[in-house]
Amino acid sequence: MHTLLKNQVNSCDSLPMMIKRLAFLSIVSLLLASCLNRKITTQNINTFSQKQRMLISKGDQYQPMRILKITNHKDSLVLRRKSTDVQLSGSDPALELFLSRLYMTVTDSMSLGVGIAAPQVGVLKNIIWVQRFDKEGFPFEPYINPKILQYSMLKQDCLEGCLSIPDRRDTTNNRAYAILLAYDRPDATNHVEMVEDFTAVIFQHEIDHLKGILYLDHLQEEIRNARN
Repeated sequence: MHTLLKNQVNSCDSLPMMIKRLAFLSIVSLLLASCLNRKITTQNINTFSQKQRMLISKGDQYQPMRILKITNHKDSLVLRRKSTDVQLSGSDPALELFLSRLYMTVTDSMSLGVGIAAPQVGVLKNIIWVQRFDKEGFPFEPYINPKILQYSMLKQDCLEGCLSIPDRRDTTNNRAYAILLAYDRPDATNHVEMVEDFTAVIFQHEIDHLKGILYLDHLQEEIRNARN
């Protein structure tokens, strides 16, 4: 997601916060109850392929990677593919290097995004970095094998852009205001948490990338729904 959207943190909130909170309280208990007995597992897990390891090792931990663009035909084919889970079993230097390089890519002066997904640099693995605007200091954090367990019925309008879609921004209106998120940390610990507001949009945007989905697809869906 593009850096120009940093100023949209509050613009996604078209209703007064109190109304949003009251509307959302009715589903919070359902969201949390769904994860009480949940044990996160990784199915169809794979380590990095030799090709992926070669791509990752082409630079050191401080070197950004090339961002794939939909304006490039070969890049667009990769961006439309689905990613696979990461196996977290012991130390993996390739994973550590990739996390560092992916972070350098999203924070690079030429990119400056608020989130990035591994497929955007040509690595089809379920890994993302997200800037947490809901935390003090707005830190960037890595998430491995992220999955959205529940979406709130309450939606929000939000201006979105994408590092892989140059020179374009559009307003989507079907992003959930809150999500129940499950993910792994690099230390192989499992977590479940509820995320709200603009940060929830970033997660939805980046997790879409892991499924080969672009935010433009949501615009097309909105057009079809408006016609029906």
